[in-house]
This record gives sequence, structure tokens and C-alpha cells, in this order.
Amino acid sequence: MKAWRVAELGEPRDVLTLLDVPDPEPAGTRIVVRVLASPANFPDVLMCRGLYQIKPELPFTPGVELCGEVVAVGPGVTRFAVGDRVIGGTVLPHGGFAEYAVLDEAVTFPAPSSLDDAQAGSLYIGYQTGWFALHRRAALQPGETLLVHAAAGGVGTAAIQLGKAAGARVIGVVGGPEKAAVARELGADVVVDRHAEDFVTVVKDVTGGRGADVVFDPVGGDTYARSTKCIAFEGRIVIIGFAGGEIQSAALNHALIKNYSIVGLHWGLYNTRAPQLVAECHTELTALADAGRIGPLVSERLPLADVGDAVQRLADGTTVGRVSYVAEV
Repeated sequence: MKAWRVAELGEPRDVLTLLDVPDPEPAGTRIVVRVLASPANFPDVLMCRGLYQIKPELPFTPGVELCGEVVAVGPGVTRFAVGDRVIGGTVLPHGGFAEYAVLDEAVTFPAPSSLDDAQAGSLYIGYQTGWFALHRRAALQPGETLLVHAAAGGVGTAAIQLGKAAGARVIGVVGGPEKAAVARELGADVVVDRHAEDFVTVVKDVTGGRGADVVFDPVGGDTYARSTKCIAFEGRIVIIGFAGGEIQSAALNHALIKNYSIVGLHWGLYNTRAPQLVAECHTELTALADAGRIGPLVSERLPLADVGDAVQRLADGTTVGRVSYVAEV
């Protein structure tokens, strides 16, 4: 089969190579799928660089989530059969940027019939992350104000839709007019182009000085520091990641004085610590998708040969929404 492989660490453009490799085989509770669609995620970039918390043994195939058709199952698999259309997180080194990949039954779920392959493939990590961040960690309530950073990216677009579905007023922060248009299309009530406006000033203006009740921050660094200047009384800042490249230190005296919470989310831990919650979340996300209240924005659908370029463009911050490899473009 054809697969993108990383044999040494570095920038995606330098280390991703499309090769012919053996097809994977199922074992235990593992499932082999024909990849129907697999989106690029920022963890794919970080793994190419060797900077992600998960460091697969070299060589490996990136692509941390997918939608696929089951073609073989291990002897321990009981919930899925050949021909099933499924989504889930891949078992590295057999990631989704290939013709065939491997899933584990514990983190594999039926693909929602209301979503096409590219949308279904993009539902798992970004929307699970958004749902756990907003509901499990921040307890977002109807009528509250949600500030979403990187609102035109993969997890940001999910957070906008999930915030609106929860009845919140959503302020999206983006970089550039094209991304601003995307955030508006997804339903953000207020959109801030950070190249042209100060989001702190905008948040204070539109909330009458109160600030945002919940801040969804996958960027970190100065973005986090400035978010503390527009957080509401009893607000919650949810730390999703550090796409900006800087891991900031929190001024705990400031959190004390302003009475806000700093909440971390490592969604991957739920897969091992509380897998039943992940399954419940999938049921909720499927219901929202079936009702038309959420739907991953897939801005580009690409053949396998173009995946290397797509991952580098994601690394460079020039993509909008989700960019996905699709087997049949």
C-alpha cells in the first residue's frame, strides 16, 4: 500500500515521504480499515517535529484520526465487522495518511450517517476536544459569553459550533479577513481579526465590561496572558494547547484577585481514564450532527499524494477549517 512515512524528525516538508509499505495486519482488539478520509491535525505536525507528548517509534505514518471501512478485525474484536463504516483515533505507527490504517476497538465508533467521509473523519478529535472543554471542564451555560481563539482552525471551528449549540454567545478571534468570513459562516456572533483589532477591547465592549465567561485557548503564550485581561468574574480559561509555540506561566495571584479559574484539558487521558465518557460524548455529537447543529467544515479534500503539502501548510498556519485526505476526491 501507499503511505506517508516519517523516518527522521523535522519540518513536515522535510521528513514526510510517500512510500510503498506492507499492509497492516489485525491482532487482538485491533481493526484494519481502508482509509476513506483522514484530516490533518496539529498533533501530526508536532509528531513530525518530535515535540508531541506521544512520540511514536520511527518510522511511522501520521494521521491521528480517520473515517474508514473495516476490512479485517483481530480475534478480540466484538463490536465491529468487515464492511462497517467507522471513525476513531489511529494506532501508530499505522496512521491515517495511508491507504490502510489501524484502529483499536476501544476508541472506534460508528461513523454518523448524516456526515460524509471527510466530515465524519474530522468529528472525532476536534469535536470531542471541544465538547469536553466546554461542557466537562468549563461547564458552559446558556447565555454565557464564549471567547474562542484560533476560531477558524480545526478545534476552533468545532468550539464555535458547539458553543452555539449550547446556547452561548460566541466571540471568535482569527487572523485575517478570509478566516473572519469562516468564523461568521459558522455562526460566531462577533468576529475579531487580531491583525486589525484588539480582542481584549472588543470583548469588554460587547459584554459591557463584564468579560468572557469562558475562554477556549488552543494558542497559549501572549494570547493566554491577554485573555486574563478580559475574563469575567468567576470565568474559566480552558487551556487546550500551545499552537503559538510558547508555553506561558500563569500569574496565580491574578487568578486569585480576579476570581477566575484556569482549567487544563488533556482530552487523550479520557480514552484511558474514563472511556465511557468518550463513548457518551460520541453519542451526543452524533445526535447534534444528525440534527444539523454541528458539521465539520472541511475546506479542502485532497488525494493522498497531496498530504505532505497539506500538513506543512497546517504547520505554517495558512489553512482554514479542516484539510483532509479523501480516498475518492
